[in-house]
Amino acid sequence: MPASPSTARAINDRLALRLLQQEGPLTAGQLKQLTGLSRPTVADLVERLAAAGLIEVAGESGEQRRGPNAKLYGIVADRAHLAALDVRTEGVTVVVADLLGRVLAESSVPIAGDIGTGPAVEQAVALVERVAKEAGADRLHTVGIGAPGLIDPATGELRNSTGLPEWHRRLVAALQERLPEARVHVENETNLAALAEQRDGAAQDRDTFVLLWLGHGTGAAVVLDGSLRRGASGGTGEIGFLPVPGTDGLPSATGCEGGFHSLAGSAAIAELAEEYGVVAEAAEHEPVAAGLVGTAVAEGAGDFLDTLADRLAVGVSSVVAVLDPGCVVLGGEVGEAGGTELAGRVQERVRRMSPLPTEVRSSTLGGAAVLRGALLTARERAQEDLFSPRER
Repeated sequence: MPASPSTARAINDRLALRLLQQEGPLTAGQLKQLTGLSRPTVADLVERLAAAGLIEVAGESGEQRRGPNAKLYGIVADRAHLAALDVRTEGVTVVVADLLGRVLAESSVPIAGDIGTGPAVEQAVALVERVAKEAGADRLHTVGIGAPGLIDPATGELRNSTGLPEWHRRLVAALQERLPEARVHVENETNLAALAEQRDGAAQDRDTFVLLWLGHGTGAAVVLDGSLRRGASGGTGEIGFLPVPGTDGLPSATGCEGGFHSLAGSAAIAELAEEYGVVAEAAEHEPVAAGLVGTAVAEGAGDFLDTLADRLAVGVSSVVAVLDPGCVVLGGEVGEAGGTELAGRVQERVRRMSPLPTEVRSSTLGGAAVLRGALLTARERAQEDLFSPRER
């Protein structure tokens, strides 16, 4: 059935807004050319979007033409402000951005593990409010949160996970209470990192891939045919629990010790580095393994990198055997530190272990991918709401 007039207008409006987001300010003539819509239809949508406060005149075209220059229309960037949070066990990082994703303010706060749930939540919420004030945001339209742990696919809430502080779960409700007008969304940190790597990082040319997160702990995100897969309980990618050879035991339902985490977690990599005499100063807010792997790459510690690649290949080849993703990105701070040196070694071993062709790449965003993914998700959700003009 043909679309109703109101539906057709909404579709045209969203198309124009997406183009303005991607291309920057455009003239009505350029919108006509890019959308294929008629001149009167473009004139109507420009008037409609301007009246809704979504676009504004951003200047004039520099084209040499007879008569006055054409007006350039751009999205009103401060129409909505967004916040993104990267929640770790040891602290929180917050950015506040405009509707185009431009970062206006950013800050972090460490949260000690012994201060209690209430004070920890208050520190995190106060940080969000402070960064929003520094950004000049009177209110936040959407808040995107990246956190470790399982996200319930039915409710979208962070589920209780062994080993994670209680303040993580309390934070979402506290933010919603203090920011009642904001839309607050939480997503697993590794899933957000994968979205960021696909949009802006190492997987831009892939619609099917797996991100293997290597940070303080381990995790994986699965993107198949362009869609993030979460699983029946939200636990797709909990690779730390994967039973693997080379550990002292088996993981349990309450802990991943004995699983892949015991081979590839930051503490396990640090122990391996000590065996090979690799030393490095720990950087603030980064897993100690990242500095060690970076040093090994810089100093050409091939034996250490080979052994680490042996370990990583065990997990990667298991994922490849089940999913056949064609591409695995070594993400997180450790994956970024290892670069092409580590990725190449892992790829070589996976090629020997699996008949399925698999490219192994290193992250280009590293630990920053979580915050980037949270911001991208917040922006998309805000635009879904704002870019659907109500009937007037």
